[in-house]
Amino acid sequence: MSKKIYVGNLNYRTTEDTLSSAFSQYGEIVSAVVIKDKFTEQSKGFGFIEMADDAAADAAIADMNGKEVDGRRVRVNIAEDKPRTSRPRGDFGGRSNGGGYGDRNSNHGGGYNDYRY
Repeated sequence: MSKKIYVGNLNYRTTEDTLSSAFSQYGEIVSAVVIKDKFTEQSKGFGFIEMADDAAADAAIADMNGKEVDGRRVRVNIAEDKPRTSRPRGDFGGRSNGGGYGDRNSNHGGGYNDYRY
């Protein structure tokens, strides 16, 4: 069974190949991913390694935590699943009529005529 490892404090120039190469000495690498900003494509400074063998992953975590990769001391530990939020996406105003701003007895958002004088 494979195990996923979190690698933090990466140099922004660290590539997936570099990351994979640094961890390959411990065992078979299933995948190596550096997380990037979806708009700028710049690294966010962390990534994930998935290793085929749990024992190899544990050895890599123990040995690589605090070691330098591309001039930065990396933080390495078991990756945790991203927590699910119970809040649904969208409708940030919380109203069912489609808006979240200025509800002065109106079904549209806060215009000039929405205020009573």
